[in-house]
Amino acid sequence: MRINGNSVDQKELNDLLASMPSPYDLAGDDLAGANLAGVNLEKANLKGANLEGADLRGANLRGANLEGADLRGANLRGANLRGANLRGANLVGANLVGANLRATNLVGVSMRQADLRQANLRVADLTGADFRGANLRDANLEGADLVITNLRSANIKGANLEGSDLRQANLRGANLEAANLEGANLEGADFTSANIKGANLRGAYLRQANLSAANLEGADLTGANLVGANLEGTRLDGANLTDALGIMV
Repeated sequence: MRINGNSVDQKELNDLLASMPSPYDLAGDDLAGANLAGVNLEKANLKGANLEGADLRGANLRGANLEGADLRGANLRGANLRGANLRGANLVGANLVGANLRATNLVGVSMRQADLRQANLRVADLTGADFRGANLRDANLEGADLVITNLRSANIKGANLEGSDLRQANLRGANLEAANLEGANLEGADFTSANIKGANLRGAYLRQANLSAANLEGADLTGANLVGANLEGTRLDGANLTDALGIMV
């Protein structure tokens, strides 16, 4: 690890943090592998910092600036990142189980293979983010902005996406079984071969969406708008299509 260009070990880092005024300014510093579990980093400046493999379990990063930070493989389980700025950050393979990411700026982040089970992402901005292969099971994404987000092959089973914006999102091969997409904007989204079995799509906007070869068995599409949607090979056995638009019953 290096702070202000100086090499430090874990003890020296702890001593530095104890003597530094908060919020901490650690922009661009090398904190790879650091043990920061439970540390109060509220509003800290970690822009461009290297936190690869760092232990941030339960850390308080509320309102922190992590723009462009390297968090590959970092452990952020249960961390508080509410309102933080992670724009363009690299979180490939990171552990964010149960983390609080409410209202967080995640524009353009890389979350490939990240574990976000039960994470709170309400009203977060994930525009253009890369979640390929990520685990978002039971996560809360209510009201989140996921425009042109890449969720290909992601596990979104049981997640809450009510009122979220997924226009032009890539959900090819994603698992959305039993997910809540009530009132979501899914215009132009690609659900090719996705598993949407038993999902709640009441009042969802699916205009021009690609649902080819998708599994919508038992899904609730009451009042959904499917005008212009591609339903070639779509499985709709047991689906509720009451008052749905753009589909022949």
